[in-house]
Amino acid sequence: MHDRGIEAEDVGEPYRLIQLALKGGRKTIVQSLKIGMVDLETSHPQYWLPIIRRMGHEVVAVHDGGAVNPPGYAAEFAARHQIREAFDSLERMAEAVDVAMVFGSNWDLHIERAEPFVRAGKALLLGKPFAGNLRDIQQLLEWERRGARITGGSSMYFCREVSAYMENHRREDIIFAYAGSPVDEFNYGIHAYALLHRIMGAGVRSVRYLGTHHQHQFECVWTDGRRGQVGAGPTQGYFPVFATIVAHRDVIHLPIDNVHSFEDQLQAQLPYLAGESEDVTPLGTLLEVERMALAARLSRQLGGRTVALDDLSADEPGYDGGRFAMAYKLDKLAKEKLSGPAPILR
Repeated sequence: MHDRGIEAEDVGEPYRLIQLALKGGRKTIVQSLKIGMVDLETSHPQYWLPIIRRMGHEVVAVHDGGAVNPPGYAAEFAARHQIREAFDSLERMAEAVDVAMVFGSNWDLHIERAEPFVRAGKALLLGKPFAGNLRDIQQLLEWERRGARITGGSSMYFCREVSAYMENHRREDIIFAYAGSPVDEFNYGIHAYALLHRIMGAGVRSVRYLGTHHQHQFECVWTDGRRGQVGAGPTQGYFPVFATIVAHRDVIHLPIDNVHSFEDQLQAQLPYLAGESEDVTPLGTLLEVERMALAARLSRQLGGRTVALDDLSADEPGYDGGRFAMAYKLDKLAKEKLSGPAPILR
């Protein structure tokens, strides 16, 4: 971590030089993080990079496991974006960074990619979806119980549109909410679950598959009896992730600007990863979003049977990250063949 140049003192490892800013009579640690990015095939790394730099942090290292990109892509990405080093070894990369951001379209590799950083005591931000099965979710929670700093997930959970809505509405006044997203059922569909969860809050009891008309429809029930719905699955075109919220005094439709939501997420989560703040949505709350999606998948397989989140089993295979990554690779190659390299839907 680097001094931002106001009033610094050396407090030793792991903080080295930090800035101590007086705030309300208290000294608050404000750190400039050295960040590493792992698996670069989605468009998140290139969208997040300028935001991270504007916030005063530095991306110093990258690694790409080759699930989608050709050999040498990490070095090319580093050169194009003036990043100090491309690492072949995650263990060596862990020595060079304070925080690792694990992206990658194969969510089944997130645990493998994250483990060297956990062993090295480094903080983690995992891209959405966190995981595609309950075993990996349980592993993340176990690492957190042992003291690891882990966060991430869908940027929809932090979007300014819902934050502004919640400033003027109480959750108990919400009667019903519907959230939807385009493109696919899980990789992008997780945004709809995250948005609904952010609006309605934690405490989802069960999910039930309602049927499919182009997209899949799911009913989510909270422990206090409140209900909401999610629409997710393939679409012929792209539309913004959205929510429609019915409250006692109004009905509001919120299309979400996903580019702004990236900044909203980083503003919310980087202070926690730096050790500056504990004011962060708990990991268990964030992972309830993925558990909702896993319950939805199982309910659809069972023909619409209600699936309680507490009844999910680690033996269930969940969503297949390897299969999705292969489809993602083929889609990316087809787009590049038609129009040259370009970011695809996030």
